[in-house]
Amino acid sequence: MRVAVLASGTGTILDAILDAEIPVELVVVDRPCVAIDRAESSKVPVELVERTSFGADFDRHAYSSDVVDVLRKYDIDLVVMAGFGTIFAPVIFDAFPGQIINTHPALLPAFKGWHAVQAALDAGVKITGCTVHVATAEVDDGPILAQEAVPVLPDDTVDTLHERIKVVERLLYIQTIQAILDRGSVL
Repeated sequence: MRVAVLASGTGTILDAILDAEIPVELVVVDRPCVAIDRAESSKVPVELVERTSFGADFDRHAYSSDVVDVLRKYDIDLVVMAGFGTIFAPVIFDAFPGQIINTHPALLPAFKGWHAVQAALDAGVKITGCTVHVATAEVDDGPILAQEAVPVLPDDTVDTLHERIKVVERLLYIQTIQAILDRGSVL
C-alpha cells in the first residue's frame, strides 16, 4: 500500500511514523511548517497544498479537491492524518472511501473535536486516552480501529495530560498503521 501522511505542525506524529520505518511515499502539508523539513530530511516528497484562508471565504470543497488531486498523482492507497489542521469536505472521503485514518486524543465517541483534552478535564473523568479511527465526513465519527486508555491525574493540566496521551498515541498509531499494511486494507 502506498502511504501519504498529512501534517500541519511540528511533525511529531510524522517523526514517529518515519522513525518506525513505515514506508511513506508522500507528505502533504496545508501550511509551511516543521513537518516539511522532517519529510525532506528523510527524502520523502512533500507537497504544500496551502490553505490561504482561515475565514468564512475558505472554499473547503475546492481545497479538498486539490488535496485529492495530489494524492491521486502519487497513486496513494492509505491516507494517514497526523495532526492535519484542516477539516475536509466530503469529496476526499468519496475519493478515498475507508482509506483515510486519523488519531484523536480521547476515547471516542467521547470528547470529539479540537478541545478533547480540555473537555476531558472539564468533565472530571478519571480515564481518557486516544483513538485511531477511520476518518469520515463527520468529524471524529468513523469506525474505531484501536484505542488505549490514559489515566487522568489529579494535578493534570491540558498540557501535561496531552503530552502523556501523545506518547501512547504515537505508539498506538504506528501499531495500527503497520497492521493495516500487513493485511493490505484498513478494515
